[in-house]
Amino acid sequence: MGVFNVRTVVWILVLHVCLFPQLGSAQLRRDYYANTCPNVETIVRNVVTQKFQQTFVTVPATLRLFFHDCFVQGCDASVIIASTQNNQAEKDHPDNLSLAGDGFDTVIKAKAAVDAVPSCKNKVSCADILSMATRDVIALGPSYAVELGRLDGLSSTAASVDGKLPQPTFNLKQLTSLFAANGLTQIDMIALSAAHTVGFSHCSRFANRIYNFSAQNPVDPTLNKAYASQLQGMCPKNVDPSVAINMDPNTPRTFDNVYYKNLQQGIGLFTSDQVLFTDARSRPTVNAWASNSAAFQKAFIKAITKLGRVGVKTGSQGNIRSDCAAFN
Repeated sequence: MGVFNVRTVVWILVLHVCLFPQLGSAQLRRDYYANTCPNVETIVRNVVTQKFQQTFVTVPATLRLFFHDCFVQGCDASVIIASTQNNQAEKDHPDNLSLAGDGFDTVIKAKAAVDAVPSCKNKVSCADILSMATRDVIALGPSYAVELGRLDGLSSTAASVDGKLPQPTFNLKQLTSLFAANGLTQIDMIALSAAHTVGFSHCSRFANRIYNFSAQNPVDPTLNKAYASQLQGMCPKNVDPSVAINMDPNTPRTFDNVYYKNLQQGIGLFTSDQVLFTDARSRPTVNAWASNSAAFQKAFIKAITKLGRVGVKTGSQGNIRSDCAAFN
């Protein structure tokens, strides 16, 4: 499996504190569960650690689940709700069908472990558990402060996902606009894109770049030629749709700034990755972070903490689910 190198991300997620006040942010606090469930972070971390020991997929799956949740109706665990009929829940939207089950499983198991403690039962939201688990998969090790107090959302529909998530074919303008709609800057977007330094993608998500990019260029000319050939070898035209490959071919099990070094070499898997280097407006940031890991880590902290505050539900806007996959 390989060893997950956490040294390079020791500051990746220090705490979920937003630099820009957003809905409900004033009511979040680090000690939110101090009286009701004081050991909640230890309980969640233990589950995350156990899941990680079972499969590395836990890391990218949980991180991606958090992102997909926050970008649709805010960070409220609405993406975890299972459909009761006709596959109409948020998770059933085509853009969410590729979310790995290990992310959902991590949150559900952590919720069960938390609720197994009498004083904690039905006191901790699935949204907060997902937030804690995301911090823990990125930096398994010493505990960092996380602001808590999110409630779980009361709605989950596939229709709500339309147009809310970035696509692999997006250019810089499209990416920047989508992130701006969530209070995130272009710098935040470039930083959060580095989540692609871990995880995997199914061949269908980038097949256009290696087979039918354009009439003049079947292969995307911004792709490193050797990398393009490698991708064609792993993803032949009639490949099994379940086949997936690492998004970072060099250090796929380490959360690091190699993502940016890859972009400099034309080794960005998606158009939305490579455009960060090919577009002159974002290239300086890619170059800066490719050569300065500390600067990248600082930017990632700022971006992920702002993401963690998007559309937070408090008060009458939500509740605490007894089952993360079902409304009360």
